[in-house]
Amino acid sequence: MSWLLVALGGAIGSVARYGVWRLWPAVPGGWPVPTMTVNLLGSFAIGLFYIYITARGGSPDQARLFWMTGVLGGFTTYSAFALESALLGFSATGVAYMLATFAGCLIAAFAGMKIGTVLVG
Repeated sequence: MSWLLVALGGAIGSVARYGVWRLWPAVPGGWPVPTMTVNLLGSFAIGLFYIYITARGGSPDQARLFWMTGVLGGFTTYSAFALESALLGFSATGVAYMLATFAGCLIAAFAGMKIGTVLVG
């Protein structure tokens, strides 16, 4: 049953990521806005869900597998970030993109955890 939760969540997250890409396509050689957007949103959401799921107590495995591993795992994309970073190289744009994504995702995860703590208060 666990694999089904991950598979269903992953399908939802992947389709959502595709939707972002369709609404906001990347410009070749430019700043990869769609990838950064899904990674920032996903980092925020995983921090929020982590706090919410662990605060619920009981057996959070099913919620964690569906939301965190499935939906957010399918929504965010480290592989696309890595490829786009490699394509941009160590140019000013490439380095700025790498640093902004890394720092932004870390800050977003912390923000999600802080807001989650307030909400479950």
